[in-house]
Amino acid sequence: MPMIVDALARSEDDAAVRGLIDAFGGDPVEVRDGRFGEPAVRSRRLSFASGGEIILRDGIVNAAILHLMPTSFAPQGISLGEWVAPLRNDATLADLKTVFGERWGFAQGGSRYFTLDACYVRADDKRGGGLRSLAFLVDDPKPTCRPEDDLCPTCSDLLVRDDRGAVAIDGTVDALAAGVDAGELKEEIGSPVALADLRLVHASGLLEWVESHVSCTACARVMCFTLYRDSDPTFGYYPMDVAWSRPHDPIPPVEEWGDARRIAEVHDAMRYVDHEPGSWFLVEQRGDLYLDARYAINSMVDDSALIRLDESELRQYEQRGHDYLNELARRVNDEGPHREESPFRGRDLTRHPTDARKYQESFSAAIANHTWAASLKHSAARRRRANESADD
Repeated sequence: MPMIVDALARSEDDAAVRGLIDAFGGDPVEVRDGRFGEPAVRSRRLSFASGGEIILRDGIVNAAILHLMPTSFAPQGISLGEWVAPLRNDATLADLKTVFGERWGFAQGGSRYFTLDACYVRADDKRGGGLRSLAFLVDDPKPTCRPEDDLCPTCSDLLVRDDRGAVAIDGTVDALAAGVDAGELKEEIGSPVALADLRLVHASGLLEWVESHVSCTACARVMCFTLYRDSDPTFGYYPMDVAWSRPHDPIPPVEEWGDARRIAEVHDAMRYVDHEPGSWFLVEQRGDLYLDARYAINSMVDDSALIRLDESELRQYEQRGHDYLNELARRVNDEGPHREESPFRGRDLTRHPTDARKYQESFSAAIANHTWAASLKHSAARRRRANESADD
């Protein structure tokens, strides 16, 4: 293990790194090299027939990985005991603790990792249990993406550059949109700005920066494409929980930045009206009101039903407002729309035979900036503004 730890955070021509390369078997059987993100990072991945791997970022060793199972480049996998005595390939969590200590947590994707004085060690399990690999890392694996995903073939080369090497905004937005349409990417519900609106909001100059979030279905990283009022764009990769906690300012009304077509679309779409945290949301579309109310199926599982308010319910809402919706949401919960006999089952638009997905997507878009995650983003933005004011 000391040989691995000594090679971390060193350049490829450093003696410690050359020693690790020799110990892994000398010449790698596979080398992958490329750039990702903006500012661009060069990632270089050296794979050895022994089952070892070294990943460098901008010429510096960022990770060394011991693959215990056969891979495309290592027919047998590595023997853990030769590198981390006294561990064996069938080591348990208790065994890992005896070597790496008690300071452990969960990394992105659910893998356990240990915090050592000199590095981090991530233990990846195989399906059905047992170790698949050990990764020795420079960066904390909880708030960062896996180095193995640097050159993900699905998402690492989506950033488009012009002839001068600068970020091509139109080309990049189009590439991301094409990936979403192909099902290879997913536009995140709750993205600060919808991908289709990114250029319009940016062009308005109303905000210091605007950002869209799109996730990769292959590696699960979230791409944050950020356009700044007074500086060059950035294109970063983040774990999902880190991406949605990034601060951003609320988006101004569409009338302040949209073109005629976009303004008409927004006016015709569902829009947020009110909500009770953890219980219900109220949205409106073309004069109709829709209540999305959560209900319990059992002590472990809940769901929600989206119902259009009928005339009687509309009158009650006009008279009693928020309090009436609390009462109606309790009725939905008590009646349980998952049951065949529930009077709300047939009214639940998420069960609509042909338009269920349309209703769900429209509702999700309407409340995107009013969810718990969005509230954390807004709080972070307020703290940032307060800190900037204090600095001034």
